[in-house]
Order: sequence, then structure tokens, then C-alpha cells
Amino acid sequence: MATDDPIAYFITWTVYGTYLQGDERFWTRRRQGEQIPQPRLMQWHQKRLKHPIVCLDEAQRLTVNEVCGKHCERRHWKLWAVNARANHVHVVVTSRGKSGKQVRDELKANATRALREEWDVFRERPVWTTGGDWKCINSEDDLETICIYVKVAQDRMDREK
Repeated sequence: MATDDPIAYFITWTVYGTYLQGDERFWTRRRQGEQIPQPRLMQWHQKRLKHPIVCLDEAQRLTVNEVCGKHCERRHWKLWAVNARANHVHVVVTSRGKSGKQVRDELKANATRALREEWDVFRERPVWTTGGDWKCINSEDDLETICIYVKVAQDRMDREK
């Protein structure tokens, strides 16, 4: 292992239109991190959406999870956790020699292909928001914490609603 390689990447991407700039839940600005809510900015982006928002149902979420797993297996990457939600996807993966951006983009592309092959609603339109987020995980403790968050905490959040 190269000393500058992270232990893993924590990757997140969102479903098209579900997290816009200005969103009250959270939003980030490239190279500036998390930003405060800006409702007028969010409304401006909402008005400019070119397609309706289509959240993932249970079968679609399962497909995304399976596709991510198969892709990691083909690439000989260690998949620690994957959890496709209705409006976003979290993945924790170790991939030597690849950047977080490269890994994210490969996983998104394969998930897009699988969803479009199975469900007409995803054809001829974007499935995901452009880009996404990835963070380096550099300690075993952080890896364990993030895996628990992805595997367990996300489901607990749904029960609290």
C-alpha cells in the first residue's frame, strides 16, 4: 500500500433534483465545503429542472446496491458498505491506485446503465445529480464509524420520520 493511499473512500451521490444548491438540509459549494441554506437559490434551481424528480423505489435501490457490489468485485476493490436510498447512494470502498472521483464516476455509470436497462423512467434523462462527494478515510476507527453510519444509521433515520 502506498503511504498516500487512503484506507478507503466514503462516496456519496444524489438522485437528480433531490439536493439542489441552497437546500435547507445541506449543500456544498465546490472547494468551499458546506454552506448555509439559501431558499431563494434552491427555488431558482428547482424552476430550472428539465425533468421530474424520480426517487428510487426498493427494487431500484436493490439494483444499485447489487451493481456496485459486482463492479467492485470485477475491479478487485474492497466494498465495505453500500446503501442506496430513495434520494442518494452511499458507498465505502477501498480501491488502490484510483481516485475517489474515478471510483465514484465508475459506480455511478454502472448504476445508471442498470437502471436504464430495467426501467423506462430513467431513459433519456439524468438519473443522478452531476458529480457527487467523496472523502478519504485514513483510520480504522473512521472506517468503522462510517460503515456503521452507512449500514445502520441510515435505516434508523427512516424509522424516526
